[in-house]
Amino acid sequence: MKRGISILALITITICSYAQSKWSLNQAHSKIGFIVTHMVVSEVEGNFKQFEGKVSTTSDDFNGAEVEFTAQVASVDTDNDRRDNHLRSDDFFNAEKYPTIKFAGKLMKQGEKYQLIGKLTMREVSKDVTLDVTYGGTVNTGKVKKAGFKISGKINRQEFGLRWANKLESGEFVVADEVQIECRLQLDKSA
Repeated sequence: MKRGISILALITITICSYAQSKWSLNQAHSKIGFIVTHMVVSEVEGNFKQFEGKVSTTSDDFNGAEVEFTAQVASVDTDNDRRDNHLRSDDFFNAEKYPTIKFAGKLMKQGEKYQLIGKLTMREVSKDVTLDVTYGGTVNTGKVKKAGFKISGKINRQEFGLRWANKLESGEFVVADEVQIECRLQLDKSA
């Protein structure tokens, strides 16, 4: 009898330790953005209007959470139609041939700091990236549990095949190679 209770307790602990919470990206309260230097002296901000993401975690603090994300390239928006169409062209994203940007990785916690580590894919080029994350906490609204995050980091657009490289008379590039990633995310826990 004691052995049966011990085995049952072990099974219960094992099941509970592997219970996954599923979270989805709340699009109305999230922004997937970027900033790039333009003409050396100013910056252009943009974002993607259509995206989806999901997170699976076995811990309350999201340490080790598995993260998947997809953005629709054609939804890029910089508040300038001409520039947006240029970004959708083969000079940059080529939205027709490569319609999505994808990320898959893990959220890792060290002390009080978080990092998002994984593979970012654009134009079928996948590269390892590490982004800094600020965890804003979790709240229960009475209807749904929500969590908030800020994500930031830098990538080199040339490494992903976004190679347009016109130069100014001074020799400086019109659009910088370094792109700042700036995301504000709200997750909703799935029922």
